[in-house]
Amino acid sequence: MSEPTDRLSLYADYVCPFCYLGTRSLGQYRKTRDAPLEVDWQPFDLRSDKRNPDGSIDHDADDGKDEQYFDRARQNVRRLRAEYDVEMAQELAIEVDSLPAQQASWYVKGEYPARWAAFDEAIYDALWQDGRDIGERDVLTDLADDVGLPVGEIRSAIDDDGLRTELEDRFTMAQRRGITGVPTFVAGDRVARGAVPPAKLERLLEGTNDDTNPNTRR
Repeated sequence: MSEPTDRLSLYADYVCPFCYLGTRSLGQYRKTRDAPLEVDWQPFDLRSDKRNPDGSIDHDADDGKDEQYFDRARQNVRRLRAEYDVEMAQELAIEVDSLPAQQASWYVKGEYPARWAAFDEAIYDALWQDGRDIGERDVLTDLADDVGLPVGEIRSAIDDDGLRTELEDRFTMAQRRGITGVPTFVAGDRVARGAVPPAKLERLLEGTNDDTNPNTRR
């Protein structure tokens, strides 16, 4: 048994339905937890294999995901929606590019950390509850305004090439650390992969985790 911890790193991509479901599970766990829990979001790009040099997505690029893959993903989303009692406006968001949202979120995490959690939640809810395209600049600035962030700064952050390079470095760093799919929860030297239930998150943080990989998006 490892030592318990009150800090959790979460590797995630906003367009991953299992990341959304994983955050719902995490929220349910936190309601039962007496001690504070620090959650450190780490970005991950599910579209990295399909990106052009300018950052845009080549939707015709072959990433090995066929219709059978997406059918299985939809089935797993439906199962977890029922298990966690979560309403969702859509099961997959294949055409949505999360890079602008991740870039805005990374800026907020660094410059306005006290407001980051609210912005993070707003992005997830916009996509998965309201069906909005979080790849659109106007959607992201609306969300920023809703949580009290400076709209002009968020708009500039989305267009900042230096910030994009910094974010890409984080994506590469995650892969070098062995993160191959999301969501991935890391507590010390312990790892849980997929939209795991609250009880597994509890075991992960208490040091009694057995590493499994039930539902990740690659």
